[in-house]
Amino acid sequence: MVEFTLPKNSRVKVGKSWPKPEGATNTRAFKVYRFDPDSGENPRVDTYHVDLDTCGPMVLDALIKIKSEIDPTLTFRRSCREGICGSCAMNIGGINTLACIHGIDEAPKGDIAIYPLPHMPVVKDLIPDLTHFYAQHASIMPWLETKSNTPAKEWRQSIEDREKLDGLYECVMCACCSTSCPSYWWNGDRYLGPAALLHAYRWIIDSRDEATGERLDELEDPFKLYRCHTIMNCAQTCPKGLNPAKAISEIKSLMVERRV
Repeated sequence: MVEFTLPKNSRVKVGKSWPKPEGATNTRAFKVYRFDPDSGENPRVDTYHVDLDTCGPMVLDALIKIKSEIDPTLTFRRSCREGICGSCAMNIGGINTLACIHGIDEAPKGDIAIYPLPHMPVVKDLIPDLTHFYAQHASIMPWLETKSNTPAKEWRQSIEDREKLDGLYECVMCACCSTSCPSYWWNGDRYLGPAALLHAYRWIIDSRDEATGERLDELEDPFKLYRCHTIMNCAQTCPKGLNPAKAISEIKSLMVERRV
């Protein structure tokens, strides 16, 4: 389990506890991290009681119900509700995951603690600032680089070459893996992290790409790649079931092969 760790010098106080809905017999408490940079208050944890008989099965359903019926000031990201966009990534019950595909009944018994992704600057409530995370993704050139003028219409792949991309292209850039990685917590300014390196490997092994050497040259750095210590939190927490650590290991192997 990837435990949530508060930022340094952060004091989270007990906030407001909203009353249980009248007449409800099947309720569950959600303890939600709250932070408003304009309020001047320290971060706090508010408690909301949700009637599960009138709520959908996912944690995101509960958050939407809280915002719609209890506290409209609660702020979080969400979009597709299908585990595709990665918008609703947060720490639920100590695990980084997507609220839209994480069932309420999957959370540990008792109150459900919901925090923003750990070790990231918080914009407001459950919304982390992903500016640096996206900049790292852009740095690995997440697109095909070609130099040949042919073919004029399309670059074809064999079935075998296409299969090499399975387990890589499915990443939704939710940042669950990178924010669960202790190496990324310690060196996030220079270490690219599991998500960016997973995408880097996806383009490195694409048979249509003609910039493999340049991509490997860019990653040949003591911090960009080699801060991965195979802790495996990334694979454990990925809501899509991917294995960024394996992709990072494959990049390291390619680095060794080209030195031989």
